[in-house]
Amino acid sequence: MDYKKLQNGSDIRGVALEGIEGQNVNLTEAVCKDIGRGFALWLKEKTGKGDLRVAVGRDSRLSGPALCGWICQAMVEQGIQVTDFGMASTPAMFMATVTEGYKFDGTVMITASHLPFNRNGFKFFTENGGLEKEDIKQILTYAESDQTTDLPCGKLINGEFMDTYAKILADKIRAATGLEKPLEGMRIVVDAGNGAGGFFAEKVLQPLGANTEGSRYLDPDGSFPNHIPNPEDKTAMAAITEAVADAKADLGIIFDTDVDRAGAVLSDGSELNRNRIIAMLAAILLREHPGTTIVTDSITSTGLAKFIQEKGGIHHRFKRGYRNVINESIRLNNQGQDSQLAIETSGHGALKENYFLDDGAYLVTKLLIELARGKKEGYTLESLIASLEEPAESLEFRMNILLEDFRPYGQQVIDELTAYAQTQPGWSLAPSNYEGVRVNIGSGWFLLRLSLHDPLLPLNIESNEIGGAKVIAKELATFIANYDKLDAAKLMAFAKE
Repeated sequence: MDYKKLQNGSDIRGVALEGIEGQNVNLTEAVCKDIGRGFALWLKEKTGKGDLRVAVGRDSRLSGPALCGWICQAMVEQGIQVTDFGMASTPAMFMATVTEGYKFDGTVMITASHLPFNRNGFKFFTENGGLEKEDIKQILTYAESDQTTDLPCGKLINGEFMDTYAKILADKIRAATGLEKPLEGMRIVVDAGNGAGGFFAEKVLQPLGANTEGSRYLDPDGSFPNHIPNPEDKTAMAAITEAVADAKADLGIIFDTDVDRAGAVLSDGSELNRNRIIAMLAAILLREHPGTTIVTDSITSTGLAKFIQEKGGIHHRFKRGYRNVINESIRLNNQGQDSQLAIETSGHGALKENYFLDDGAYLVTKLLIELARGKKEGYTLESLIASLEEPAESLEFRMNILLEDFRPYGQQVIDELTAYAQTQPGWSLAPSNYEGVRVNIGSGWFLLRLSLHDPLLPLNIESNEIGGAKVIAKELATFIANYDKLDAAKLMAFAKE
């Protein structure tokens, strides 16, 4: 097989289990061992070392133990000293490269984030952070070759890191509040979606004094029997909202499968995700770092931009893709422009103070510090975003491009829409646009962009008035109807309603 087809940006992903029609297993034993050999070769080349130490962790997926065994065996055969951490979170696997007493040369996380149960994959880290696209490409090139490291056989041992990682988070909250149990008297519920995030209730919240009764789905179960572990999923958010209401909780926390993303529900039952969680973190960080730049993805609302500006910050709306926003924030810092936060509306967020690591548990830690401070000083989390103007309507249409070579066609649509927009009365191109074409119309806007990986043109429409989204959709439908290789049936149907 062509191993490069397994690359998904800066990750490797594939099918690890039978069970979904038309999806054949491509993360076989042979493939996984080749990937392990490829990573060993890449790491040896990058470090120039012959005594390499690598740790491996996995989320709760059913295929995790098998994939872990295969990649560990391959790396041992290539001379690596491998430590199997068992169940872990993606952010913890990076922290194992920089934490005193551990400082592994590299780590591997076996996960496919929120994808269906039959999927799995690999993420790789060094002390410099997650590997980039070109690194993954090189690993897969090595995997397809017959090259070996020629090092003597290594060894495999079992280890543990999640207790250490949890204590790092808990101690940060203690240090920020000056209290041993700053969450005492509070009820905080967690929904881990049967992923790897269940540790947070027992190993972070409870030692800080929180009552976690009413938490849900903390036990790992890779069949995900209750809901998809995904803060963007409506069913998942409904579950944590219900848990907050039932427990009369001060806060509800929800993680994705490998805990690199998070969402929350406030005590009044309002969801804290997408634009709202960005606004909350921006409010906290702009108090700590006045004037800092907040880098977001391209589909954030105009209300969020106004909120950040009113708080004294700079909103830098960039491209979709968590690595894109993180790398852009790092670039700005390197140029001398302070940027403390890079975050997508998906919940992928990374802070300058935390290695620019996208860590859902760390984002929640910032919220918990604020929750404890608010209780002491007499304000609520809700009050921090009271002035955020939220859209009346927000829609997304995902239009398939019906061509194998889809990128040129998709870009053609975007280019021609950009030219068209400049001829239409009442339309204006958004300034500083880094992705696709974003156009302001009346009290709303739309953004048409090319998907990062798939043959899709996602279309986002937002309006500050009820019924405004349909007005925008109707105007767009006239233009989109000219492209017969674009499946725009849902947009057309909505525009005709």
